[in-house]
Amino acid sequence: MSTITECQVLLTPDSAELKFLPEGPYSLPDGRLSWVGIQHGGDSEVGSVNVFDQEAGNQSFELPGRPGFAFPTTQQGVFICGVERQLGLYNTTDGSWTVLADGIDSNADNTIINDGVVFGDNLVFGCKHLEFNQKIAGLYLWRGSDSQLIQLRTDQICSNGKAIQRREDGSLVLFDIDSPTKLITQATLDIAGGALSEPEVLIDLTAEDRFPDGMIATPDGQSLIVAYYDPGDPAYGIAHQYSIASGAVEAEWRCPESPRVTCPQLWQVDDRVHLVLTTAVEHMEADQLARHPEAGSLFVGETPFRTSGDQPLFPVN
Repeated sequence: MSTITECQVLLTPDSAELKFLPEGPYSLPDGRLSWVGIQHGGDSEVGSVNVFDQEAGNQSFELPGRPGFAFPTTQQGVFICGVERQLGLYNTTDGSWTVLADGIDSNADNTIINDGVVFGDNLVFGCKHLEFNQKIAGLYLWRGSDSQLIQLRTDQICSNGKAIQRREDGSLVLFDIDSPTKLITQATLDIAGGALSEPEVLIDLTAEDRFPDGMIATPDGQSLIVAYYDPGDPAYGIAHQYSIASGAVEAEWRCPESPRVTCPQLWQVDDRVHLVLTTAVEHMEADQLARHPEAGSLFVGETPFRTSGDQPLFPVN
């Protein structure tokens, strides 16, 4: 491991609801940062999209259900979101919700949409089984060329981190995490044909006590940064950078007093690129939370990168 970086708190949400399960940080064109409150408490059935500004603080917008992701679009203030079993557009200006696809994963019981990734005018996202013990949740492609929803797989447990890259031969590879399996897989994605090849194991993390959660590719396309959700009681949470070629750990970022790291993202501020890590309070008892007072905070750490990588706006008319 070449580097270990201790991160600093960027934002401590001002409510227990927003600290429960932050995920999905994403750079906005104006220098702000968006993130998602997946669920506002263990019994809640709503969540939020949030916009953080270093000067103005955090602004939260409640969504009509529990979101798995929210990505900014080419329309200012509008996000494409996966909420419960719907894909839609949420307008932070007027609170309107426009459904693009409904009844997602309707062939499975007790599942909702979880993590996703944007590539051009396409979106790949997965679902999660709410009890995390059945391989029945779907993996989907929203194909922008014809606005079609295509099911790619039906055997996910809790579909999380994703990254898409174009190979030298022009084909696309999907790097994917289904958290309970503790595997990072790779498969060829055929957008025109609406198909995904049989996944191959890229990095086996089954020896870990913690679970891989969110994931992004590094700007050079040579590595993957993976956030770890640790259900235990370590002094800090971590994210690791793995070489795609060798699987070796190249770097580690640590979040003191917050073991459940959910998602990574690169964020450029004042010509420097930082790593933002979301963390969660989910499933913490009062005594554990007392030992980890920064749980639920967003952290930021230094990186060697010169750009924040590919974080496209989803195109909408």
